[in-house]
Amino acid sequence: MTQTLDQPATPATPATPAAAAAGSAPVAELRALRKVYYKPDGSVMVEALRGIDVTINRGEYVAIMGASGSGKSTLMNVLGCLDRPTDGLYLLDGQDVAAMSDDDLSNYRGLKIGFIFQAFNLIPQLTIEENVATPLFYQRVPRAERIERAIETLGKVGLGDRLGHRPRELSGGQQQRVAIARALVTRPVVLMADEPTGNLDSSTGQAILNLFEELHTSGMTILMVTHDPVVAERCLRVVRLKDGLIEYDRQQPGYRGRKAASVQANLNANDAVQSPAQSH
Repeated sequence: MTQTLDQPATPATPATPAAAAAGSAPVAELRALRKVYYKPDGSVMVEALRGIDVTINRGEYVAIMGASGSGKSTLMNVLGCLDRPTDGLYLLDGQDVAAMSDDDLSNYRGLKIGFIFQAFNLIPQLTIEENVATPLFYQRVPRAERIERAIETLGKVGLGDRLGHRPRELSGGQQQRVAIARALVTRPVVLMADEPTGNLDSSTGQAILNLFEELHTSGMTILMVTHDPVVAERCLRVVRLKDGLIEYDRQQPGYRGRKAASVQANLNANDAVQSPAQSH
């Protein structure tokens, strides 16, 4: 399957010459970020995040791990702009989301983030192309363009031959591909996946992880919450939380060679966009 993303990302880390030349902001930057949940009387019930510092650069493929209660789900909710931090700084694609109104934040989230859920969350009454086109409805994209982009994106995830089908007519792996296409159709700067293989058998899960690797190689930034170390091994970087703090943040073995391939793919994609010959 050939992957050609509409919005190529810049390379993964600012240490690389290509990234420095691009001069672009990180996809996500957290500084001294805290999230506290309070009881009705105002006393602290739990401090879920206790001062998180982390930067996610373009083109990275990051697993967020941690035991139950570690804060990983809270961190993903904050990163996904589904919850606001209590204190600290969160920049999403260079913008301080804390300064946004609820409506502005919702619109910005829809433009910048593609969500992939464990339970697929597809609408059973709609065809797969209608499911994929749904986020574009909320962005007021005209219907003809919505369907055109949905069909194009379904082709990218290997479902171009399943148009017109409804979710119940597809396998679990195919439904997850529809969910991935729905996340991609808005052309986000980052994909955020919450246990995306949790409802799949092992062989189907591996096929979905292969698709994630193809998307990453094409330039997509991916953040994945997982409890499974086997899944985390497929990522290039692992951020593990414990008691609301980062226990460790490290690159995976083999990171440099895999990152170099990703950086080269990004450079090729950017060259293709910038070359006049490619537009004819």
